[in-house]
Amino acid sequence: MSAVAPVQSLLPARGHHLPAAALTVVAVGLLVGLPVVLDGLGRLAAVLVLQLGLVLAWVLMTGIEGFAGSLAVGAAAAVAADLMLVLPERPSLGGLLAIFGVGFLAIVLQQMLRRPRHDLVASLSGGVMLFCLVGALGALLLLGRGPGGNGRAAVALAAIGTALVLGHLVDLLLPRPRLATDVPRGLAALVLAVVGAAAVAWLLRDVGDISDDMAAAGFGAVLGLVTALTAVAASYLVVEATASDAPDHGHGPLVSLWSLPVVQVVFPIAAAAPVALALQSAL
Repeated sequence: MSAVAPVQSLLPARGHHLPAAALTVVAVGLLVGLPVVLDGLGRLAAVLVLQLGLVLAWVLMTGIEGFAGSLAVGAAAAVAADLMLVLPERPSLGGLLAIFGVGFLAIVLQQMLRRPRHDLVASLSGGVMLFCLVGALGALLLLGRGPGGNGRAAVALAAIGTALVLGHLVDLLLPRPRLATDVPRGLAALVLAVVGAAAVAWLLRDVGDISDDMAAAGFGAVLGLVTALTAVAASYLVVEATASDAPDHGHGPLVSLWSLPVVQVVFPIAAAAPVALALQSAL
């Protein structure tokens, strides 16, 4: 049996890691800073910016067919999910079930009604994945409402941001041992990302009103692990999108390169957001 040839990405290591690390600082700064300045409205604005940025970047990078329709469905999902988590007096993630149900039907109809129906299965799966990520980002709207308020949310976001930045910087310098031959991510960065997130959460435990040292470190470690693992998954997507034999979706190299770090940053934040909310209730 012949071995499968590794995917050859046209994106250099610096382009893979440095833009994502820089954008992480900006994204976490928005999520932490705007709620301090504008309270609940600031948190909503920051989350909506990330959601809409992810919608555009995801559709561009993955090449989901039905460009305009996919953007419209993704943007509508972001707005509907946020309203469901902001307007009720006692909002919960369970309220998103209705949004997910209607959204799934919207994605199916949008893909079935377009002509011609190329790559239908891939576009459907990409649209459903985008819908899940947009909804998961909405968990950040509830993160500051629980015990500890903005302080607990800031600790969670600092741990997530540390895991992302540290993972990319370490992998830029030493992506060893490789997790896969065709992806510039290594085990050392994954481990250090988890350790760094745990250390940051422990250092900021008073900000988040976390009295137990072990609980604070565990809080950061779990978030760091989820973030680091999904960051590796995002790197797989980037390598596939920039492979030498990747299909041309017709959006131009500049737009495509802009979309890569957005997916690399917002994808892990979305994955970690519901976990942070669940852990917050257990602290």
